[in-house]
Amino acid sequence: MRRNDLDICADILQVARAGAKKTQIVYQANLNFKIVKGYLQRLIANGMLDPNQEGRLFVTTSEGVDFLERYRALVSPFKVN
Repeated sequence: MRRNDLDICADILQVARAGAKKTQIVYQANLNFKIVKGYLQRLIANGMLDPNQEGRLFVTTSEGVDFLERYRALVSPFKVN
């Protein structure tokens, strides 16, 4: 099954909840470095992700956590076990 943009953003925000380097995000969200760059920029611009330590560590903000909670609430009824 192919992921859409919202799925990918949610995966990135979940990985970065406790703080994560770009490499961790790439591997745990199953992306590549070229693709993840655009998503990180978009999430930072929208206030959902906070780059710390000169952009090397990314942490999900409270807005990002709100997004994750709403995303899960919308998606959960449609998940097939």
